[in-house]
Amino acid sequence: MSRRGLPAGLSMRHDAHYVEELTQTETTHVGRLLPIDKLDPNPDQPRTEIGDLTELTASIKEKGVLEPLLVKPTLSGRWMIIAGERRWRSAQSAGLEEVPCIEMDVDDAEVAEIALIENMQRKDLTPWEEADGLRALCERFGYTHEEVARKVGKSRSTVTEALSIAAIPASIREICRACEITSKSLLLQIVRQPDDESMRSMAEQIATEGLTRDGARRARKAYIDPTGASEPYVFRFEAPGREFKVEVKFKKANISAEELFEALNAAAQNIDEAI
Repeated sequence: MSRRGLPAGLSMRHDAHYVEELTQTETTHVGRLLPIDKLDPNPDQPRTEIGDLTELTASIKEKGVLEPLLVKPTLSGRWMIIAGERRWRSAQSAGLEEVPCIEMDVDDAEVAEIALIENMQRKDLTPWEEADGLRALCERFGYTHEEVARKVGKSRSTVTEALSIAAIPASIREICRACEITSKSLLLQIVRQPDDESMRSMAEQIATEGLTRDGARRARKAYIDPTGASEPYVFRFEAPGREFKVEVKFKKANISAEELFEALNAAAQNIDEAI
């Protein structure tokens, strides 16, 4: 997919923040200055928690907005922010009337990609925001897990893990949030439980006992096999809309993310034979 709005010679990368390459010096802005009151946030912004803007606001008061926002023109004569909402909000708080922007000619799928990539490269998304952002790319635009992995510069197994977290039922999410369970490794232990009730129990046990990842792993294994015998591992996934379920059974108890991915990939490659 082409990036029509990026300057010639620049393309998205995941090894560094690509927006940083769009700025030249601290005193010269790239793009154009737009009225701050003509910009609107992206309603599908993957980040739901803006966070503390105190330091960013103080920096903007002193030096201005050094890194331009990425924006898309709308039919109403305004611009939607693709990347840079924190800078926009901080600039408002700092009393600025204009901010430097780079206008991009991109479609909705590209907007979603750029917004997610920009946030993931800054490494400040919560596991929930990352998971829901990746799921949106799959559901809204029909991307496969492999396509999403390539677009955001993540491994296939990382994407698969994130999407499994996105499938955690809303009631279990609320328990995790209330108990401040925010570690991706702990959320994976919860979602790997065989049903909603055991996921709920695992979340509550993690919170009450202050379990680490290893402790949660031992607790999960104890729940699955209280006798200590080596039971085969079973992976279960239910679509967010509950329109289908997937179950994969292994012959051994301990399975890595890569082994699970390989098994699911092998099954996908044989779909034609099964239908």
